[in-house]
Order: sequence, then structure tokens, then C-alpha cells
Amino acid sequence: MSKLPFSTPAGISACRVNRGSQCPLEEVSTSAVNPPHSLGILHTSYSVSHRVGPWWDIASHQQKWTRQILKDVSLYVESGQIMCILGSSGSGKTTLLDAMSGRLRRTGTLLGEVFVNGRVLRREQFQDCFSYVLQVEAVMTELSLNHVADRQIGNYNFGGISSGERRRVSIAAQLLQDPKVMLFDEPTTGLDSMTANQIVVLLAELARRDRIVILTVHQPRSELFQLFDKIAILSCGELVFCGTPVEMLDFFSGCGYPCPEHSNPFDFYVDLTSVDTQSKEREIETYRRVQMIESAYKESAIYHKTLEDIERTKHLKTLPMIPFKTKDSPGVISKLCVLLRRVMRNLMRNKLAVTMRLVQNMIMGLFVIFFLLRVQDDVLKGAIQDRVGVLYQFVGATPYTGMLNAVTLFPVLRAVSDQESQDGLYQKWQMLLAYGLHILPFSAIATVIFSSICYWTLALYPEAARFGYFSAALLAPHLIGEFLTLVLLGMIQNPNVVNSVVALLCIAGVLVGSGFLRNTEEMTIPFKIFSYFTFQKYCSEILVVNEFYGQNFTCGSSNGSVSTNPMCAITQGTQFIERTCPGATSRFTANFLVLYSFIPVLVILGIIVFKIRDHLISR
Repeated sequence: MSKLPFSTPAGISACRVNRGSQCPLEEVSTSAVNPPHSLGILHTSYSVSHRVGPWWDIASHQQKWTRQILKDVSLYVESGQIMCILGSSGSGKTTLLDAMSGRLRRTGTLLGEVFVNGRVLRREQFQDCFSYVLQVEAVMTELSLNHVADRQIGNYNFGGISSGERRRVSIAAQLLQDPKVMLFDEPTTGLDSMTANQIVVLLAELARRDRIVILTVHQPRSELFQLFDKIAILSCGELVFCGTPVEMLDFFSGCGYPCPEHSNPFDFYVDLTSVDTQSKEREIETYRRVQMIESAYKESAIYHKTLEDIERTKHLKTLPMIPFKTKDSPGVISKLCVLLRRVMRNLMRNKLAVTMRLVQNMIMGLFVIFFLLRVQDDVLKGAIQDRVGVLYQFVGATPYTGMLNAVTLFPVLRAVSDQESQDGLYQKWQMLLAYGLHILPFSAIATVIFSSICYWTLALYPEAARFGYFSAALLAPHLIGEFLTLVLLGMIQNPNVVNSVVALLCIAGVLVGSGFLRNTEEMTIPFKIFSYFTFQKYCSEILVVNEFYGQNFTCGSSNGSVSTNPMCAITQGTQFIERTCPGATSRFTANFLVLYSFIPVLVILGIIVFKIRDHLISR
């Protein structure tokens, strides 16, 4: 047995995380009574295909090249053990974790099987490997997070808890489901060495409590060597070793590569099994060395014992197929309430976002006010033209402000929901619905502020009821613009592309549906039909009737010399209504109903889109 190449700190070797150990503060495992739960990966390979050339080069675009990311990987780990996966960048560590957790997309070719207690785990069963929900207080105490329970997590742009605390929060979110299998992709990245060491020690303690913990670590400290029950090393997608720390020292020494004394075995063996691409000669030399080590491992007793352990578990009958059953999950309403409280709290903590939501419409309205000051009653002084311009501006601009809110705030929540929905915490459409509910009060308040300033300052029809109709008519396109953006964000990943698409749709809707640029009765049949599918048509008719119905205009002086002016042909609001949107007066209530029906239609469409997104991401 090889001697450790470094001195182990007192207490670590005596308290190694091995199943069945009786360290202080460790909960006694039940494995003495029942066989341990196990996770096995057998002969797993994964490859993806890419197009050779750009889409405009048809000949090369039709050709594909295949990249092998994982090659015949087999692992075995039991509950109570912690496994560390090492390897250089691009060696396939993250892909291996995705293969274990069932998160690999079906766009690639996955071969091999994942076994839980010797039974093949089907794709739809991966989320069933989580146990009942623990109390939040217990998890907070377990991870020493009580002192930051009410603090904002924050990010790189604004302050919050520390990086180590932030990492422990992400672990706590998973522990709320008391999972028996925990996978961590480089949980120590970006942390200082002391904090990284604390995180790994924490995970080792979690493994002692009858859990399977598998993590990838980038440049771990040598002091952590004895904390791991098993260490796996990947190189170019191939498993060059997987065994206990002592077995690793013996194996590489037997291959002629003993770890120098006082060296970090993690760094030494990762460097030894990496391919150096700085020169062709070095690449060939190091690749041959990796192949030699990989072949030696495949012929070793360590590898054959791994296969025997997987084969042995296939015949166990004492454990259920899926041992990690979940407690009844919270209902849809409960999840929705939690998500709503979460997004509302995040928004309220973001003072800039709250301010922009409340005043951006008002800022747009101030430009209109400064430009017009007050509308006139004389048609020769632009009484009708000014009113049409104001209404056109309001119909066209309010969807944009909703779109800007969604493009700015929702992509972050979308990324969070993509991750957390894969963990089985909730479904993506529930985050969408929570976001949609939380914007309603802010949108209503912002619209009332905007309407109060613009309506009375511009001297539009002086009636309180008309002001209410005006505010309600402008709230709808603001919400529709935001919900339309949410639907597109479910289909298109890039927010900038969504921004452009929504802008084009709004421009087309105002152009065809408003009736301000061209009378809808004079349009060709295709455009006339298209106008009925635009919310701008119904909003414009409401605003036109609301402002012009019962309105009487003057036309110059009282003498008859100006009565022949063509602009004096319309001196009553009803005349303008019948010329611009005939029959709109009788459709006033119906237009409101149709206008607001766009909102539930978009919500339903968004739920469908995010359900499809959920399916595609899990492929």
C-alpha cells in the first residue's frame, strides 16, 4: 500500500467519510441492517453531431461530424459515500453528471445504462430519486445559514451574501427535498481555498447521512484527499481511473507514475492524464500515455470489481426499484403562492426596477405634454389632428413599455426556472404565471399615474367616467405587450431577438389595426381580416369613441367666410367616429371585452409554450 505523499491533518483520516464509520456527530447508517442504496453507470457513451459548414453552404452544411464526449464510462457508488470526479477542462465531467441525472438532451446519442439498486432507471424516474421535504428551519441550521436567513442573496452587480454563503444556499435549495443522490458540478469554483474546503467538508458530512454525493472539483486542496471515498479521473471523455484514494496511489505507482512526496496528488494525476495540445509531438506523446493508463485501468482488478458490484446489485431483491420516493408534493396553488411571493420580493428589493415600472409610461407622456401642451377645440388649429396624434402615440407606445419590462426582468427568472424545474421544484409555466400576476398591480398603478398626468394636462374630454375608460383602455395594451413578450421569450432564447420581433408586431398592428393611417373600410380584404386579430384595432376604437363622442369643435371665426374651408367639414366628434371607424360607438362595450380577452389568450398560449419548452429542455 502506497504511503500518502503528504501529511494528513489530525482528525481527517480518523473521520473519513466511509459508510458505516462511527465518527462523532455522525448519524448511524442503517446499512448494517439493509444493503446500501447504490448508483451505477455502466458502459456509458455520449456523442453529438454538428454540421460541418454554414447554412448558406448547402454542400458542407449537409455534412456532419461526430464528436465523442463520453467513451465507455462505468462507475459504482453506494449511499454513505462521496465521489470526486477530476479532469481537465473539456474532459467530459459535466456531461457525465448530466448523463447520471438524465439531463442530457436527446439531440445526441447516449448509450449505456444508469442503475439504481441494480435496476435500470428510466428517464421519467430521475425526479423520483428525491425524498420528502424537510423543514426549512432544519436545512438552514444544518448549513449554518440562519444568520443570513433574511438577507438578499445578491449577485455580481449588487451586494448580498458572500460567495460561500451563496453556494451553501444553492445546496440548501436541493436539500429541501432531502435527496438521496446529490450531484454537484464544480461547487467550489470561484471560492477561496478555505471556503472551498468548507464546502467539500460540508458535502462529506451530508454523504455520511446515507446519501450518495458526487461532485466535480477543480483544483482541490491536498487536505481533501482523504475525505473522498472514491476518486474518478476523466480524460478526453474516457475514464482512466475510479477507485479509493489509496487504490489510486497504488494504481498509478504500478503504472510507473508514483506521486512525488509533498505534492498534491489531485494536481499531479490530473496533469498526468491530460493531453497537451501545445504541439503535435506533445499531443501524440501525452495521448499515448493516457491510452496506456486507460488500458491498464480496464485490465485492473479495480475496474472488474466495479463491474462486479453493478452486476451484484442487479440480483438484490431487498430494496425497491426507486428507493427515494417523494412525499406528496405541494399543490399548484401553494407553489404559485411561493413563486409569487418570491418574484414580488425580488422586485421590491430592486428599487430601480420598481421606479422604472412606475414612471416609464409617465416619462413618455411628458414628452407628449411638452410637445402639445393642450389640445385645442378649433379644427383650424389642429383640434382633430392633435387628438388623433395623441391617441396614436398612446396606442403605439404603451405596448413597448410592457415589452421593455419583460425583456429586462424576465430572462433572469427564465434561467432560474429552467434550472429549478429540472430539479422538480415546480414547472416553468408556474413561474410564468407568478410573474404575470405580480406585474398586475404595478402596471395598473403605472397606468393610472400616466393617465392622470396626461389626460387632464392635455385637456382631453373633461369627464371622470371618460378618464376611467381612458385608463382602462391603455392598461390593456401595456399588459398585452408584456405578455406577448413573455410568450416569445418562451420560444426564443435571445432577448434582443424578442425585442425586435415584438417591435415589428406592434408596428404592424398599429399600421393595420388602428385606422389612424388608413381607414379600415378602405383596406384590401387580407389587411381588413388581419386587423381583427390586432389588439390595436379595439384599443383605438375605444379611445376614439371615448374622446370624440359628444365632442363639438369650432372652425375659425363666426363669419361665414371660413365655413367653406374643407377642414370645417368635420365639426362634430360623431362625424369623425363614423368616418374613421364606423359603428364603433355601438361596439364600445364589445371592444373592451375583446381587448381584454387578448390577455387570457396570451396567458394560455404562454403556458402551452412553456410546457413545450419544458419538454424540449428535458429532451
